[in-house]
Amino acid sequence: MAKSITYVGLDVHKDTIAVALAAAGLRGEVREHGKIPNTPAALKALTVKLGPVGRALRFCYEAGPCGYGIQRQLTSMGHDCAVVAPSLIPRKPGERIKTDRRDAINLAKLHRAGELTAVWVPDQTHEAIRDLVRARQAAVRTLRQARQQLSGPNLTVDAWLVLVSNIRTLI
Repeated sequence: MAKSITYVGLDVHKDTIAVALAAAGLRGEVREHGKIPNTPAALKALTVKLGPVGRALRFCYEAGPCGYGIQRQLTSMGHDCAVVAPSLIPRKPGERIKTDRRDAINLAKLHRAGELTAVWVPDQTHEAIRDLVRARQAAVRTLRQARQQLSGPNLTVDAWLVLVSNIRTLI
């Protein structure tokens, strides 16, 4: 018996996730499922609710600042999950209105059609090293800015001393 497939588009934000479902097949129904909190428990409850026995779930969401925790959680539960580069999502010309609901529906439709390009998802060690390198770069940048800010007033003080000495000679 072949499993029926449901494609799930997720529009992920810090506090909430907008969910849309697309039934398998070219003319399958695409509908909004709603919003859930962005917590592991809510995501697990969503997979249990959507995935009864005999139904495969295929998730996708845009890569963003929320990281890859959702992808790791869904794959650990045995579901396919693609993380998609926002710049590689096909957009219609003139499509300017972006809402969470529309984005989730669009992701589900495009995932069902196979038109999305998944990005490489680093493992947790790789991601930790990336975060460490970025933190070091930020610290170096902050140190450089602080040095420049400290050396800036010295020029100003020297200019004031010259001005004051010139004024004293005039008096």
